[in-house]
Amino acid sequence: MAQLPLGIRFITSFSRDQWYRAFIFSLTFLLYASFHLSRKPISIVKGELHKHCAASHEVELNTYKEYAAQIQPVKKPSNVSQCGWEPFDKNNYKQLLGALDYSFLCAYAIGMYLSGIIGERLPIRYYLTVGMLASGFFTAMFGLGYFYNIHNLWFYIMAQIANGLVQTTGWPSVVTCIGNWFGKGRRGLIMGIWNSHTSVGNILGSLIAAYWVSTCWGLSFVMPGVIIAVMGIVCFLFLIEHPKDVSCSWTPSSVKMQHLLIDCENCSVTLNSSSVVTGEGRHGTSAISFLGALRIPGVIEFSLCLLFAKLVSYTFLFWLPLYITNVEHLDAKRAGDLSTLFDVGGIFGGILAGLISDRLEKRASTCGMMLLLAAPTLYMFSAISKMGLEATVVMLLISGALVNGPYALITTAVSADLGTHKSLKGNARALSTVTAIIDGTGSVGAAVGPLLAGLISPSGWNNVFYMLMVADACALLFLLRLIQKELRCNADHTL
Repeated sequence: MAQLPLGIRFITSFSRDQWYRAFIFSLTFLLYASFHLSRKPISIVKGELHKHCAASHEVELNTYKEYAAQIQPVKKPSNVSQCGWEPFDKNNYKQLLGALDYSFLCAYAIGMYLSGIIGERLPIRYYLTVGMLASGFFTAMFGLGYFYNIHNLWFYIMAQIANGLVQTTGWPSVVTCIGNWFGKGRRGLIMGIWNSHTSVGNILGSLIAAYWVSTCWGLSFVMPGVIIAVMGIVCFLFLIEHPKDVSCSWTPSSVKMQHLLIDCENCSVTLNSSSVVTGEGRHGTSAISFLGALRIPGVIEFSLCLLFAKLVSYTFLFWLPLYITNVEHLDAKRAGDLSTLFDVGGIFGGILAGLISDRLEKRASTCGMMLLLAAPTLYMFSAISKMGLEATVVMLLISGALVNGPYALITTAVSADLGTHKSLKGNARALSTVTAIIDGTGSVGAAVGPLLAGLISPSGWNNVFYMLMVADACALLFLLRLIQKELRCNADHTL
């Protein structure tokens, strides 16, 4: 009998269950990457909505205009401004751009608390598909303002609010799905790799938006909108919510929490059976109540930590390209391309955080260590980034790793761990609600950060970095109790 080809041997070396898990891993990765891909254009386009008008050129420009007017009258198109796109061409442009960020993120934060509860009671595939199609529409809607020459601020704010609400369908859905398929094992590392979809989506969104930003910024929104809508159709056609839906092997996700939730004899914190208030959900499982989810040990601490960690991450997400434009004096396209290095660092940071937390069996301590290093790194970034392009590249990679590492770990492995806490007795339906509470609280910080950046940046970018350093310190502060328990539990085990 002839030997099987190498490729066929590779395929047959994996079981049916392993292929399904690899497929769901890849599919949910691409689905949520498209969400972040559609969020990134606004940060890239900011440099085009308001072009830097040097004060030193204003006198020359006025002189030229007077001379040109004497030669022949010039009719200025309504959508052309020396300083960008009306109404963002005024001196208060940072506040207006900050209002766009705040509109999206505030709607996202409010919607997230509801989304987890709703998503827990609906089929994930349908819920996620509708959310992605709606998100594609509202993302493209912002770009249509360019083609239809719309200069009304409220048009853009309403597009951002609507998009923020529908995008909340994404995170609880994909985390619940991936939690169903990967209930045990090296969760920190697996989800650290999986969570790189955030950075991959940001990078792709930056590159796509930057390609058109200087020539036709409307396409910087329309194309990502089309992409997420197409991925919504893919979701409807291929997403499998649970292993048992395709008769794959499945073990209930009552994961051993190890040292994360201080699960040792002298340090254990457990729930009473009455603390989880449930209502009947799909597949005969029960849906946890909001208060019941809050009673799970660690949910409140990690939620408040994420509030400040996400504040820092999203301030970079929405303001980094504009900062690079101002400091390095680059155009919007080059600044957008350069800003992707922050997300490249974020990929490595998320994987490193997951790997370390698996090895040490300490989620809180891993987050705390990275937060402790992040604060001085941000100070160095503000100082070194003004020394040249090479220094900026290095600091973008380091800052991206330290800022996004804790954020990635909390929103993935920690959320999955807490959502499958032993007190829930294998009820994986709680995962959606727990994930929504943690990410919803974090999204409050995500809404506040860019808004504060818009208000503070006119007084100098250094003040923005001081604000980010304080936020990192606050994030670490909320983890101190859990870190102390982890260390005490470890000491008890070594005795």
